Amino acid sequence: MTAITVRCEPAAGGWTCQVSVDDGDGRPTAHVVTVAATDLARLDPRAETPDELVRRSFDFLLAREPTSSILARFDLMVIARYFPEFEHTIRR
Repeated sequence: MTAITVRCEPAAGGWTCQVSVDDGDGRPTAHVVTVAATDLARLDPRAETPDELVRRSFDFLLAREPTSSILARFDLMVIARYFPEFEHTIRR
């Protein structure tokens, strides 16, 4: 089972999130994800912070690609460039 740990902190215009993904192979990966306040409001309007949205976004990514293919640093909306169904699927 894959463990995803997300810790978000406020940053200019949104949040910066530290994400750790451990898929049990002994080599967890680390990622930095930025989330704009406008993107959080659009994708998860009831959320006050993006922690859960980012965790769900990693679930989305891991269903489509291996952990090693996930960028080390990216803006959350970059996912939609690679996977056009992202916004529709992730929106609550």
